Amino acid sequence: MNAPWKAGSVGGREPFAAFVCDDETLEMLRPVAEEMGWPTDKCNKGGLRNAIQTLSVSASPNILLVDLSESGDPLNDINSLAEVCEPGTVVIAMGQVNDVRLYRDLIVSGLQDYLLKPFSPDQLRDVLAQAQAVLNAPKNEDQHAEKPHISTAVIGTRGGVGASTIATSVAWLLSHDRERLTALLDLDVHFGTGALSLDLEPGRGLTDAIDNPSRIDGLFIERAMIKANDKLSLLSAEAPINAPIMTDGTAFFQLQEEFRSAFDCTVIDLPRDMLINYPHLLGDVNATIIVTELTLASARDCIRLLSWLKSHAAQSKVFVVANKVQTANLEIGRQDFESSIERKIDIMIPHDPKTASQAAKLGQAMVDAGKSSKASAKIIELTNLVLGAVNDGGDQDAAGDKKSLMEKFGDFKSFLPSKKIKEDAPKV
Repeated sequence: MNAPWKAGSVGGREPFAAFVCDDETLEMLRPVAEEMGWPTDKCNKGGLRNAIQTLSVSASPNILLVDLSESGDPLNDINSLAEVCEPGTVVIAMGQVNDVRLYRDLIVSGLQDYLLKPFSPDQLRDVLAQAQAVLNAPKNEDQHAEKPHISTAVIGTRGGVGASTIATSVAWLLSHDRERLTALLDLDVHFGTGALSLDLEPGRGLTDAIDNPSRIDGLFIERAMIKANDKLSLLSAEAPINAPIMTDGTAFFQLQEEFRSAFDCTVIDLPRDMLINYPHLLGDVNATIIVTELTLASARDCIRLLSWLKSHAAQSKVFVVANKVQTANLEIGRQDFESSIERKIDIMIPHDPKTASQAAKLGQAMVDAGKSSKASAKIIELTNLVLGAVNDGGDQDAAGDKKSLMEKFGDFKSFLPSKKIKEDAPKV
């Protein structure tokens, strides 16, 4: 419905149409529509069901007003309307249910506004004027011409290193501080925490996309994604753990294609296991963030990921981020870790359990909950590096694979405590 507007998408459309349930509202609406310069014969009786039937065989108007008063399941009916409503249409609903949760769900589903009946002609004029302002606002395509799309993947070397926390924070910073339209794609279909960390319901958007990749288009993206703020939208899932992913990866590729058209930036929270079955996920990614801890196991898997990226995503600029770094009790020191992976760590994020706990309690991104923390400052620095990835051309670090993987793994022996070699016992 309120999908990203494209040049020429409103050509040939009617400026306005309304579908209301009662005569009183219809009589109030007609003079207001006439004041706005719209034909009054586009004010129809019949409510939401009539709107769905009409728009299934005719073009959508620029502004659509629908009455939900006779709808038993408003959210489901709005989704049915979205199936027949073209991208770019500004949709306003009215109804008799005074429920904040319903209002929020309707706005998330793509509606511009919701009018509670009964309302005055002045309230109606204000809402319609706001709809016109949205319709005439600068279009997203104007921004895309100036700003190249930046796609970023965040991969953790091990579970629990904080990759999801960093992905959410980078997406929040791109949208809030840099004011870029940003999509956060959480590809941990069963156990993803993208929605949970932002205090949102994940919805069924991602699972629907996986089940029906042919339906993925601008309208689907607008309807399926959950808004975290004005410029940040999230696509995630909490699929049942008895329902395995049955896909060849086509849906993920198509989602990325649609994101390039609709958003300035894409941040993908990418479980490392996904690289095995869907290597094409990083085919067009500008920047890849490898999140690691300074441990033996993370060092091993960091080497493996760096090698994989060099072979399968050579165009992507790689940043190694050490997270949850403590000043003492390190399993591996920074110098030894860098020597093992044969490159520098780009960002060292200090361990900050207090800010992480506060963020979880508030349902906010870590950089939002602890704006002045040292960890947040490092994530901001990382975001600046990501924004520069396009200008840098995504060149890889100068250090190459001078050693084989087995040789690198052999270096880990130096991290282990040495054992005294027992002298051979004298022969009897």
